[in-house]
Amino acid sequence: MRYLRYLVWGVIGVALVVIALANRQVVTLKLLPAELADLAGISFSIDVPLYVVMFAGIAIGVLLGFVWEWLREHKHRSQASKSTKQVARLEREVTRLKGEKHEGKDEVLALLEN
Repeated sequence: MRYLRYLVWGVIGVALVVIALANRQVVTLKLLPAELADLAGISFSIDVPLYVVMFAGIAIGVLLGFVWEWLREHKHRSQASKSTKQVARLEREVTRLKGEKHEGKDEVLALLEN
């Protein structure tokens, strides 16, 4: 199973290298369109290879997906936490009630009933 995982990661790595080599041309990323940049007086731009833009977009998308899913599952985690606390409380109560039931009785018989 471990070798299969290494094979999958290797294939993904080779695919990413091939994509990067095929998209080496330089593109200019601008903060604002030309008209708004002239109006605002801000004309920030950067030249990067196209594969950097593609991989950054994928990484940002995956990160946003993880955050969105984490926020969406908050109610389930909260409910699970409440249920765990309730189970622990009920187990303590059962232990206490079993102890009260066998008070004053023979210890051997009390152990056999448990």
